[in-house]
Amino acid sequence: MELLYARDIYGSVLRELGKLYPEIVVLDADLSSSTRTSLFAKEFPDRFFNIGVAEQNMMGIAAGLASCGKVVFVSTFAMFATARPLDQIRNTICYNNLNVKIVATHGGITVGEDGASHQAIEDIAFLRPIPNIKIIVPCDALEAGEAIKVTYRTEGPFYIRLGRAKVPTIDNKKDFVLGEGYILEEGKDLAIIACGIMVNEALIANQILKKKGYSATIVNMHTIKPIDKKLIVNLAREYRKLLVCEEHQSIGGLYSAVCEVVADSEPVIVKSVGVKDRFGQSGLPQELMDLYELSSIYIAQRAEELILQ
Repeated sequence: MELLYARDIYGSVLRELGKLYPEIVVLDADLSSSTRTSLFAKEFPDRFFNIGVAEQNMMGIAAGLASCGKVVFVSTFAMFATARPLDQIRNTICYNNLNVKIVATHGGITVGEDGASHQAIEDIAFLRPIPNIKIIVPCDALEAGEAIKVTYRTEGPFYIRLGRAKVPTIDNKKDFVLGEGYILEEGKDLAIIACGIMVNEALIANQILKKKGYSATIVNMHTIKPIDKKLIVNLAREYRKLLVCEEHQSIGGLYSAVCEVVADSEPVIVKSVGVKDRFGQSGLPQELMDLYELSSIYIAQRAEELILQ
């Protein structure tokens, strides 16, 4: 299984889009080597702006450029792309429905050794209630690249969340369609709905379940907003038990979004594998995945409990 950095693919796709579309401009907050917007900067120095450690100002500049017809990609770490400039994202970018694409790297607990101050595990919850914004959490690097292309072609503000570490490439993916999740594996006992790196963890967990005579339908819900309501309702009707997996607080993210859908349309049992109202801490990514009970073995345990419930 190939391991790739999603941010590498982001940087290369952004550079290729820049060759085709001169209206694209890119802003970064002094982290372009980490976010890989440096690839665009090297190719198009007149269309790249390093704003420095001034994220609120960066979002305001992005809004101004978008109001003049530019398609603006804005990047920094997920923690600094959401919490610090939230006012500007809400009142300047989203209120005016501007063409600003926030592509944040270093999302989730697997940022690792940088610790709680850099581990964005509330970012989706910050942005999800804001009107007009669309939120994507790709399952691997290749899907991230496809999402970037779709984001360019789609009007309005976006938040795309990428991680820091290399991630496995998922087999049997479908073409990326904004707002449409899809099934990767069919099972009989429950449905596991996951996003980001948790998709691969869910696939591994399903192998553990199969050794015990169980099986799960594994769903890649790459778009958190707009959420695929039709797919969620169909899964709820068929399985009556859903397990939602995310590298994010259980409050306010994918789990909350799924619960909102089933509460409105098809009330069933929904359980969560996510961070349980805690801050992150410094550690190796796999150590933290185990400590916060996000890794495949814990998904399998939670799924078995739900099956037997």
